[in-house]
Amino acid sequence: MPDDPDAEARLAALEERVAALEAALGGQGEPEVSSGQAGEVSYRGQVSLADGAGPVSWWIGYDAAASLALPAGPVTEVLAALGHPVRLALVRRLLVGPAGTSELVEAAELSSAGQLYHHLRTLTAARLVEQDGRRHRVPSTAVVPILVAVVAAADSGGALR
Repeated sequence: MPDDPDAEARLAALEERVAALEAALGGQGEPEVSSGQAGEVSYRGQVSLADGAGPVSWWIGYDAAASLALPAGPVTEVLAALGHPVRLALVRRLLVGPAGTSELVEAAELSSAGQLYHHLRTLTAARLVEQDGRRHRVPSTAVVPILVAVVAAADSGGALR
């Protein structure tokens, strides 16, 4: 299939169809619960993106004990990126849909594009934001994980009680 120019598009369409079928089955297509002694940590979500990119479905389960051994680098990079009020404001705006520089400067109440690019570099390095031409967006694969991180942080901080 390396010579098939349509392979990527067909694979993406197939993944969307599988996700839709799993959603229609009420989650029956989910992986089985981990057999780890410590149990499992999991999350799932279905989100319709405002930019018309279609629904995003996500389900992940991970062995609870193994989660304690995940590499610190990517974990702290994402948590630090979301942990700054300006970056959180930017991500919240981008979850509504793609935006250009002026929209992001306004959304985060920044005084310059230089400040914006400083924060966008951090979000991009953490794979929470990507650039698409002159606009920025949250990759579809990051939508549900970001929302879960925000909800989990709010829960840990007592904001959901």
